[in-house]
Order: sequence, then structure tokens, then C-alpha cells
Amino acid sequence: MGTDTFAPDVNGAARFTERLAAGLVARGHDVHVVAPAASYRHGTWTEPHEGQRMTLHRLFSVRWYPHDWLRFALPWTINRNAAKVLDELKPDVVHSQSFFVIGRGLSVQAQKRGIRIVATNHVMPENMLEFTMVPQAFQKQLIAWAWRLAERALGRAESVTTPTRRAADFLERYTNIRDVHAISCGIDSSRYTPSFEPRTENRILFVGRITGEKQIDVLIRAVASLDPELDAKLTIIGGGDQKKALQELVSELGLGERVHFAGYVTDEELRQAYTDATVFAMPSIAELQSIATMEAMSTALPVVAADAMALPHLVHDGENGHLFEPGNVADLAEKLTDVLTADTDKLNAFKNASLRLIAPHDIERTLNTFEALYRGEEVVDPVTEIGAEQSAE
Repeated sequence: MGTDTFAPDVNGAARFTERLAAGLVARGHDVHVVAPAASYRHGTWTEPHEGQRMTLHRLFSVRWYPHDWLRFALPWTINRNAAKVLDELKPDVVHSQSFFVIGRGLSVQAQKRGIRIVATNHVMPENMLEFTMVPQAFQKQLIAWAWRLAERALGRAESVTTPTRRAADFLERYTNIRDVHAISCGIDSSRYTPSFEPRTENRILFVGRITGEKQIDVLIRAVASLDPELDAKLTIIGGGDQKKALQELVSELGLGERVHFAGYVTDEELRQAYTDATVFAMPSIAELQSIATMEAMSTALPVVAADAMALPHLVHDGENGHLFEPGNVADLAEKLTDVLTADTDKLNAFKNASLRLIAPHDIERTLNTFEALYRGEEVVDPVTEIGAEQSAE
């Protein structure tokens, strides 16, 4: 697997790659991951991830300073490094998780060697603009270039996948790539602990990168407008370049006692935060799937999410929570209030619906589908979108 972001990075693409690799190792596959070094120490060694040990080929990387933690492998050395790894390992298949540097380099070299390529797209170039420092006048040209890069890199693969049908449609719209598979990132719901105990507090939870496209400022302003009688508290788990600005916003709105920035937490602390929450909020406008929302649903949480990109695949308005108009503070506050004031029967209905709707995203189905793609078999995309009639059954 080739990826431009991997643990200890915390984002959807990194988490998906880590979980997919670990799941394949558990099934007896010999998995090697090529990723940027997390520091200036680089080389090949074994690392534990998700309870499994796998081989990491950590390439020399440098920090991308417009971003608060992102590191990248050097583009002008990737072909040489990719060729070296492939000639040494002679793998059956290369799975590219990115089209910028490492995934692109591995795809180029794998194609030359006749190695089967599967590619997954996790990125919309538009979401990278805030970290490029490119003047606005040149941003359209940059986006067009990135989509051309994506088309060339992903076009080398025998099979191209994205996490949702909406993301697949988006990719087909902006490139000449067709027959893109929609394969959920998958989740092991058994790792999460739902709670149906009566709530004694109104706890709102957000998990994710603290960056512009997540629109966390909209969530904070919505919390500020809630009825004080609700005594709602917001916990924000994650880190990112917008943290300082959002902390200043919290101070301006007088929410110091009601909003807590938890930063990065352990997996155990994260799972406990889900269990303790009353409702999960996802105001982002750029989710290609949202693993955090899937984790929340696996913990039987109602979700209030922006009606944008792939979130409607997971959140069915009025069923396991609510969708709100992206960027609309008043609408978000209204939808949060509906959940926070719900009686026991209504709240439990939301929670049970989350469990039903997340069931088709079981990680075992995802692993089965990717194994078939690795073997070069034709696959039927797993059905993960449950309609209202199915959900009511």
C-alpha cells in the first residue's frame, strides 16, 4: 500500500489505510505500507497497528509548514524509491491510497512491471487549497492541475474506488475515469460501546481535524445560541491549524466553561468519549465518508450533520439524527436542540437507527471486496445505503 498520510497522522485516509492493512494482516496477508517517515528517521521496520504487526517502508520526508503536522516524501525521489521497494518485494498487487506522491510513484513503477494496481481516492483537491499558500488568482489553475494529476495517477489502476457513491460520482464528473467503485471504509462496530443509560448531562461531541472545511466555528456559534437551560457542553477532539482561532472565538462568545478542546487522545479515551456523549455533531462540508461519524453511529449516537457531500449517506434526517443546512448556525442549533430535548423513547429510536444504518458498513464486507479486487475479480459494490423502508424493518 502506498499512502501520503499514515499513523501517527490522524485523518480519514490514514485511519482507513491503517485499518485495511491490519484487517488484511489478520487474514494472513503479507502487507507492506510505504509512507512518509513521521520524523527525520527513515527506513524499513515492523510496526504495530490496530493490534497487528506489519512492515512499514518509511521514506525520508520533510514538514509541509503551512500545515500543522503534515510531512511529505520528496517527489523527485519517489520513482527511485518505489522501484526499489517493488523490485525487492515483487508484490501481487499495489494499492495506492493517494495520487500526489507515494501512491503516484508506486503506480507508475507497478505499471512498468505489470503488477496489478488498485487505487482509492480520499482527496478532493479543493480541500487542499488552504495549505498551499497559493494566491486566490491562481487557485483555479491549481485545482485543474490537481485533477489532471489525479486522472493520470488513478487511471493506471485496474480498479478505482472511493468510500461512497457520491464521492465516486464526483470523481467521474471531474475526470475521465469511469466505473469507480463505491466501497465503504468499513468499521468494526464491536470495538465501540453503546450506552442506553439515562443521560444526566447534555454532551455534544465533535471528532476530527480542526481545519477550515470542518466548519467547527459554525458548531461553536450554534452551541452559543442554545438555551442556557440545556446546559450543553461541547467537546472537540483532534488538532489542527484552526485551533487557536477557535479558542479565541470560544473566549469571545463567553463559552470558556462549556467548550473543551481535548486535543489528540488515545483510542480508549476516544471510545469512552463517544460512549459518554449525547449527540455527535459533524458540520463539515467536505466529507468523502467520515470515519468519525461512523464511529459515533457504532456507539449508537444520534448525529447532527451538514447536508453536504457524503454525510447524507450516513445520516438520515429524522431517523438517526438530523441534517442541517451547511453553514446555517440557527438550523444547526435547532437540530441539536431537538436531540438534546428528546424524551427517552425518541432518543432511543435515534440511537437504534444509528446502529441499524451502520451495520452494512461492517469491515469484513470491505475486506472481502478489496480481496476480490486484488485478485482481479469483478465485484458488485456492497450496498451500504439503507432506505427508509429497509431501516424500518
